Amino acid sequence: MFQPNMFDSHNFLLDMTHKTPENELDLIRDDEFETKSGTDIMEAPSGDDQDPNKRPKKKQYHRHTQHQIQELESFFKECPHPDDKQRKDLGKRLGLEPLQVKFWFQNKRTQMKAQHERHENTQLRNENEKLRAENIRYKEALTTATCPNCGGPAAIGEMSFDEQHLRIENARLREEIDRISGIAAKYVGKPMLNYPQLPSLGPPTRSSLDLGHQLGEMYTSGTSAAGDLLRSISGPTDSDKPMIIELAVAAMEEFIRLAQTGEPLWIRSSENSTETLLNEEEYARTFPRGIGPKSLGLKSEASRESAVVIMNYVNLVEILMDVNQWTSFFTGLVSKATILEILSTGVAGNYNGALQVMTAEFQVPSPLVPTRENYFVRYCKQHADGTWAVVDVSLDNLRSTSVSRCRKRPSGCLIQELPNGYSKVTWIEHVEVDDRAVHSIYRPLVDSGLAFGAKRWVATLERQCERLASVMASNIPTGDVITSPEGRKSMLKLAERMVMSFCAGVGASTAHTWTTLSGSGADDVRVMTRKSIDDPGRPPGIVLSAATSFWLPVPTKTVFDFLRDENSRNEWDILSNGGQVQEMAHIANGRDSGNSVSLLRVNSGNSSQNNMLILQESCTDLTGSYVIYAPVDIAAMNVVLSGGDPDYVALLPSGFAILPDGSNNAENSNVGGGSLLTVAFQILVDSVPTAKLSLGSVATVNSLIKCTVERIKAAIPCQNA
Repeated sequence: MFQPNMFDSHNFLLDMTHKTPENELDLIRDDEFETKSGTDIMEAPSGDDQDPNKRPKKKQYHRHTQHQIQELESFFKECPHPDDKQRKDLGKRLGLEPLQVKFWFQNKRTQMKAQHERHENTQLRNENEKLRAENIRYKEALTTATCPNCGGPAAIGEMSFDEQHLRIENARLREEIDRISGIAAKYVGKPMLNYPQLPSLGPPTRSSLDLGHQLGEMYTSGTSAAGDLLRSISGPTDSDKPMIIELAVAAMEEFIRLAQTGEPLWIRSSENSTETLLNEEEYARTFPRGIGPKSLGLKSEASRESAVVIMNYVNLVEILMDVNQWTSFFTGLVSKATILEILSTGVAGNYNGALQVMTAEFQVPSPLVPTRENYFVRYCKQHADGTWAVVDVSLDNLRSTSVSRCRKRPSGCLIQELPNGYSKVTWIEHVEVDDRAVHSIYRPLVDSGLAFGAKRWVATLERQCERLASVMASNIPTGDVITSPEGRKSMLKLAERMVMSFCAGVGASTAHTWTTLSGSGADDVRVMTRKSIDDPGRPPGIVLSAATSFWLPVPTKTVFDFLRDENSRNEWDILSNGGQVQEMAHIANGRDSGNSVSLLRVNSGNSSQNNMLILQESCTDLTGSYVIYAPVDIAAMNVVLSGGDPDYVALLPSGFAILPDGSNNAENSNVGGGSLLTVAFQILVDSVPTAKLSLGSVATVNSLIKCTVERIKAAIPCQNA
């Protein structure tokens, strides 16, 4: 039998039965060769060079110097298996015999192998402990198992593996729910631990997370008046809050998997396209729980989009969780949003664990597309890998009033911090909606996902991040008329309010108090009125708004470039009376040259109009473009350009919303396909707030918008040619 061989004060057991014939040459008998301390090397014949019948009677010891050991170690790193020539050269250089060098390398290889085996054993031991602990946890969970049919104790054999796994997963989710409940009780000041305990979660068909049985009667086909949903909803009751928390936690789990999973859950729409579509069958198999099955009359829309944006994750989370910032940041998408109740404000001074019950109204800038109203909970969570997630999920099952035309499955934004201070976002929009009221010319756009889908959210986010970066920029381009940083910020803030006012009045939104005087008829023009009283940002009196939408067989980029160009403005702008328009100031607020804020002067034969200035903002992205303008007073603009408060400048914005028509005949809608153009005007009819609106005023604004449309239709094809 072989005895342990000593090297560097370590014991190594060399088992001959586990060695290959090639490695047998490396074995050394302890009674023939032995090393001492960390630097002792023996000098004796190797096992394959000696006569097995003769045993040496004297052991010889040789202690290597520190220099020799360092040189041997260095050579070993480069070549652990030197040949005869290398051993001879190395021994000659270090003053050692080739056989001594050979033995040193043999022992060193043995030592390294043993260290590697010890490391592997440690890893296997740790993994075994983890499996043992998980096995114990599973056994403990199964001891409390109940029969899904009778409710009595169930043997393990009566439960499928999926049911056992669901029980373990539900136990983990309940731990997180309890943690969030504690947070809410601490920061909201309302006790949540004394709520009635929810029943244990059973198999998918009986799970309390499977809300389909509660929602089955809620989502049958039906219609309700626009805005009834948002007006009739109040904050959740105390008995609703445990279910809201449980639903939010489950929605976060589903959202993270949707954001990080590829095929077969997400599939490409075509071979040459980067767009991905949700595989509905795979989704139903992967997520059997959630908010229940899709109801009759509702159509599924699901989309996912990723991008890198110029904003750090802290500010991005702040925007998504602050309802006022969120509404203004996505002003073309969100027409109204309200927080009904905050269940948790988060911990450690940030939004980690924040829960908000909200209502929101989402729009397309056209009176021909109805808004989508949602009642939902928003949940923000920081994950261990340095990412943040903000997820929304509908709470319509808690409502006993009118039927909703739209509900959100887990949707939201996954945010990953990048080293350069930017953020990578992955956006998911997954809704079920009744869109039968959408006008036929807008249906391809809505079906393509460019109207309400993830691509529009991400494109808007990218453009707004660039706009915000331009507001915060300190370097002013050479030749810019506005040299004051305060003046630039005030002008951009005034333009932002102008855009928000335009978007609030151009769509079929319930966010304002406009009254329809003439609905959509043969000419498809809508006229609405509003009384403006004590509004510092709007002139006092009766304001008349007219809007219409129509299709143009011209790419969106062509329409956008034509409408924003001051040199072609006299071809369509009736109010300029054919006068030349000159750009006095220009502020770029995005990488695209079309994203800018301009101050224009009209030079016409009418002396009263020579003093008129026009504030204009043009913005564009892959999903749509805007050209919005408003006449402004010279004295007021001088105050703004000097850094004064822009909130008291009265504005009546008009302009254009340009969207792609959703056709599939072009990869890029900016250079192919047609355009859906919405034209909207706001005019002050009477400066006396109590005056009555005359039919002549309606006819005037109706005639104005029709004339503008005719001019645009006549001029743009010529430009395109």
